[in-house]
Order: sequence, then C-alpha cells, then structure tokens
Amino acid sequence: MIDPMISLAFSVYSNKGAYSLLLGSGISRASGIPTGWEVVLDLIRKVAKLEGEDCDPDPAAWFKRKHTAEPDYSKLLDAIAKTPTERQQLLRGYFEPTEDERAQGVKAPNVAHKAIARLVEAGYLRVIVTTNFDRLMEQALEGIGIPPTVISTPDQVAGALPLAHSGVTLIKIHGDYLDTRIKNTESELAAYEPAFVALLDRVVDEYGLIVCGWSADWDIALRAAIERCPTRRFTTYWTTRSSLSSHAKRLVDHRKAAVLKIRDANQLFEGLLEKVRALGDMAAPHPLSAKMAVATLKRYLVDPAARIKLHDVVQEETQRVYPELGPKNFPVGHPQPSIEELSKRAQHYEVLVDTLLAIVTTGCFWGEKQHVEIWPKPAERIANQPRIEGAFFEHLDSMRTYPALLLLYGGGIAAMAAQKYDTFAALMTRPRYFDGNQRRPLVTEFSGRSVSFMDEQSGRRTPIRLSWHLHRHFRSHFNHLIPDDEDFRNIFDRFELFFGLVRMNLSQGDAFWTGDYVNRYRYNPDRSVEKAIEVELSAGGDSCPYLKAGLFDGSADKMKEIQAMLIEKQKRLRHW
Repeated sequence: MIDPMISLAFSVYSNKGAYSLLLGSGISRASGIPTGWEVVLDLIRKVAKLEGEDCDPDPAAWFKRKHTAEPDYSKLLDAIAKTPTERQQLLRGYFEPTEDERAQGVKAPNVAHKAIARLVEAGYLRVIVTTNFDRLMEQALEGIGIPPTVISTPDQVAGALPLAHSGVTLIKIHGDYLDTRIKNTESELAAYEPAFVALLDRVVDEYGLIVCGWSADWDIALRAAIERCPTRRFTTYWTTRSSLSSHAKRLVDHRKAAVLKIRDANQLFEGLLEKVRALGDMAAPHPLSAKMAVATLKRYLVDPAARIKLHDVVQEETQRVYPELGPKNFPVGHPQPSIEELSKRAQHYEVLVDTLLAIVTTGCFWGEKQHVEIWPKPAERIANQPRIEGAFFEHLDSMRTYPALLLLYGGGIAAMAAQKYDTFAALMTRPRYFDGNQRRPLVTEFSGRSVSFMDEQSGRRTPIRLSWHLHRHFRSHFNHLIPDDEDFRNIFDRFELFFGLVRMNLSQGDAFWTGDYVNRYRYNPDRSVEKAIEVELSAGGDSCPYLKAGLFDGSADKMKEIQAMLIEKQKRLRHW
C-alpha cells in the first residue's frame, strides 16, 4: 500500500495550485501559541486565583466542582468577557510575544509556517483557510516577500478578487485577534455570514483539502460547509496526531479522506516540502521511484544543518525494506530450487532493495567525511535477518545475504569512483554479521554460492556468473556517475580486487574459499588492475590514500603480502 504521505506529495506536485489548506490551532502550537483548551485552562487558573483558591493540579476538575459545569472554551470566554472588544483584549496576550518571548523566538513563525510559505512561493498552494486568530502565517509569507490577500471579515470577502485571479489568499474564517469581530463563542461559531458561507462553499468544492491541526469539535459552521459539499474533485487529506474525534471521523467518512498520522505540523509540512521539491528536481511522474529518494538525499548532503535529516532518510528506507526481505517473502524451507527459481529470487531481492541501493550509492559518491558512519549501517541491518529455526535449504539461507552484498557493491564502487577511501574502508570493515554464535566482519560472509547463475556456455551453475551479473547490474546504476564503459569496467574490477584483499585480510588468509567469489577482474589478461595497485604501492608506500584510510593497518607491506597470497591462492584453484 502506498504511504499516504507519498500520495499527498504527488497530489500537490501534480495538481499545482489545486489544493487548499485548512489549518487549526495545532499549526501554531510549536510557536508557543496556545490551543483553545490551553487558553481555557489558563483562564480557569486566573479565575481560581481571583477567587482565592488553588485549582491545580487539575483546573478542569476544579472548575466543574466549583461551578457545577463542564469547562467550555466558548462559554468560559463568553462569561468572562461579555463583548467582542473585551475578548480581543483578553486574548491579545496569548498571541503577541513579550520582549523576552521575541528574543527567544516564541510566538514567531515556526518550521511549518515557513514550509507552507515555500510551497506557496513555488506555486503549489494558493488558498489557506485557518481558524486561527494569530498572524504567524502572514508573517511567514511576508518574510519571503509574498504579501497575502487576507480575508477575515465579510466586507473583505465582498471586495476580494476571485480566488483564481489573486496571488495567495489567506481566509481567516474566525477573524483576526486585532479585529473586534473575532468569533469565539458557540453561538458565533454556529453560523457564518452569507458572504463567508459562499466563499467556503467555493473552496471546498473547487479545491482539494489538506487538514492540519483542526479537531472539528468547536466549529459548527465550518463542519457544515464541508458536509454540504457533494463533490470530491480532489482527495481530502486529514492529518492527525492521535485518534480522530467523532466529528472529525464523520467528516473523514463523508469526504472519503486519506488519514495521515503525523508527529506534528512541523514534520508534516517540512516533509511535504522536501518531497514535492524532490519530485520537481527529478521531473518524474512516479512518486515511488529511487530518483525521488536520491533527489532528497542530495539536498541534505549539501546542507551542514541537515545531518539528522540525512540519517533519517537512510534509516527510514532501511527500516521500510528490512521486513520485506525476510522469510515472509523469501522462505528457505521448500525443496531444492532450480537455477531459474534462484535467478527469480535474486531479481526479487534486487527490486526490493533498489531505492535503498540508490540512496547508499549516491551517499557514498557525494558524501563527505562527516557522513561516513551513515553508509555501512544499511548493509549490516539488512544482512542480519532473523535466524531460521528448523530445517532449511542451505543455499537459500546463504542467499539471504545477497541484498547486503548489493549494498556493499554499490556503495563500494561509488566510493572508489569518487576516491572516497574513508567511506570505502568503513563499508568494507565496519558492518558485522551475527551467525548465531559470534559477530564477524560481514564482508567475509559472502560466497559465490550465495547467488548462482547459469553459465550460458557450459550450462553449469558457476560462481563467476555472479560476478559478471553484478557487473551488468551495476552498469546501469552508474550510468549517470560513470558514463564511460571502460572507466566503469576498470573501477568495477579495481573494487573486486580490493574486496577480495579485504576479505582475505579480515578472514586471516585461509579461513574462506577466496576463489569462489572475487574473480571477474582475473579475466583481464594483462593483469592491469593488479599491476596498477603494485605501482601505486611502490610509489606511495604507506601514504596511499586507501592505506591512510586504515585499510590493511595502514601498511603497504601488509597489503603487498595479502595481494601476493590472494593471487597465489587463486592460481591453485582448479576452476581457474
């Protein structure tokens, strides 16, 4: 099932200007603007203090006990401040920052307001409906040079341009706190003036609706506007931090809305902005492609302040794909499979890991030293699937490491192409694999027998087919980074040589069957890759960049020794 957040991003991107926002008090909560319930509790505390009583720790319970009535936002305001002017003055302190608050950035536009403003700037949003009295949305828009058309009174409705011909229109259906006609009480919220009713009917009918921070509990007339609209030209997206109220659920059912569970408004709109930008960057029609993730990743890679976001992108995709690679989709207990069945299984693995592979490849090519610790983690996580209990077919069990192998190959080739040897060393040496008894270097666990492909000439299942398959597979992945075929072949072969050297070093020479895996580069008759390494070691010694990155204990002599062992061992293998 497609993530509703992805659907939302695609809807906004594909229907530029066709979606409107409906924002409630939750949008401003992160800025220190209280919700209606918090205003109620604060007013109760003030009433209790004037009455010489202490209402804590439960002001609502105290009010009910003292005044024999449930504390109600609109009724409490109506009882304390009898006129609209009095209510305006009473509420001013809740919406305008003090000097100290201003210095701390409190009651100022937050991440959500600013992200919305950027979506407006790019033309994706043009109509914003809000129940809030504050001016944070106006401030966010004006901060990037976009003065909105603000409609907060019936007179302004009558004098406004049609929505299609105005820039961005901010409709404050309950008014502005500096206007004495703000709507607070139950009776005021029960019905709107005819001009507002007609305007809301047009918005609900003609635009898609993204609801955030609005409970639907208090606003009777606004609920009615949504309920009486018979059409659904665009999907309604209803975001919520918790379970829906009964009123909200009725509206969701009526509109057949998509419900999005969110942490807060900041996360929602910042994430929406990034995804819409990513779709724009890649100009692709499908929101689930790897290109979207890569476009987002590139944006974070160049932003020093986005390190946490970068980590989250990688972690979220890793966690998303992890269960898909488990025994549910890849059982290991059925009878011995045919070569064709193994190939289909390998292809299934490749499809599932494609987006994560694109992320790791891009990160290892473009990332810097401060990002190094991010890239080894996906391979380690993906490799360590739950242990299988009971009888199983050994070949299928060992094949479960194939997705992790793809990640190490993709990241390793990218790091080598970009000469990011710190990244390469981390990929080769840090990931660990738990075999049920001990944790060992993941790179030593792979075998050519993990994935077998039919040798087209002999008709036999041979490990070398894996190496050639991976060469073909990654050629397409690296077309945009390494366009020349000869350059890619040299980098791929160089990677496989290093891969074999690291494997032999970490497995202490004879602890694994070297020749069953690293082998494609050995078919280069002039041994150009091996010779190039020998020249580099002779010229640079311990100063070679891959040695300075920590490989082979930083020793040229040790690397030469390992290389000699690898070459000699491969010569003795019969299938060479």
